Amino acid sequence: MILTVTMNPSIDMAYDLSQLKLDEVNRAVSVQKTAGGKGLNVTRVIQQMGQPVIATGLLGGRFGEFISDKLAAEKIAADFTKIAGETRNSIALLHDGGKQTEVLEKGPEISSDERARFLKDFERLLAKAELVTISGSLPQGLAADFYSQLIEIAKQKKVAVLLDTSGNSLKTALASKCPPLLIKPNAAELGDLINQKITDSDTTAVVAALKNPIFDKLEWISTSLGSNGAIVKYQNKLYRAEIPKVNAVSPVGSGDASLAGLAIGISLQQTPVDTIKTSMTLGILNALEIATGWVNPKNFKKYFAQVKVTEIQ
Repeated sequence: MILTVTMNPSIDMAYDLSQLKLDEVNRAVSVQKTAGGKGLNVTRVIQQMGQPVIATGLLGGRFGEFISDKLAAEKIAADFTKIAGETRNSIALLHDGGKQTEVLEKGPEISSDERARFLKDFERLLAKAELVTISGSLPQGLAADFYSQLIEIAKQKKVAVLLDTSGNSLKTALASKCPPLLIKPNAAELGDLINQKITDSDTTAVVAALKNPIFDKLEWISTSLGSNGAIVKYQNKLYRAEIPKVNAVSPVGSGDASLAGLAIGISLQQTPVDTIKTSMTLGILNALEIATGWVNPKNFKKYFAQVKVTEIQ
């Protein structure tokens, strides 16, 4: 079973606007409200692909109850630690022919008691898990080394961790004595780790960055290049993943779907190439759906065959 961790979940609200007008009333063409946060997007995709998964993290207040009800309605197994604070909202404005503007709340303040209760729950759930994904930001009250603590606890139980975060949380995890099995930065986040500006289109810079000694302890690094695919480091090899051009409906959640693919591939012991193709395929499938963190498994084989993965010599 795959255990997914979402420490700062949210109700994800996507408003479809034909045009975003500042200082004016904007009326949404449609609204989608889902149980969100990056980790729950990962959870949903894994579940839709028919793989066993359970979600954990922190939930509180009426918004937390909304998320619990949504997960139950989708038949997604969940075991969250309850907190006193109110779970946050995240708002995405989809406008002007494919543009996306986001408004993200910080989330509740987590007490030391709530932190301790979650750690006990996490250790209990590890007994059922063969792989853990950790996604997204940390709520207020949890230090930057919190993810490093989770990784160390998981390692003691011989459970590998795939980490998808950024900023100080990611830097702290890389510097710790127990690094994760995998990280999943985009090009800008990869550049931030080595104090260099890197764009999606600069594949030469991405390849050079992945050879930096600070990444030597990591078995996997999947660097997303958006519509340009990805460059992936596995052990001492580098791979270029190219994806077909598609008419994307919404890119929101595609990175999370890609992480779900990596988790599925690794848990099923697929070859590195097939693991990368599974990741890219699920990212594509999410982009073809209006709902966030959502894929249609019936289209998996079609797009899997169109993903090209080659080793970089």
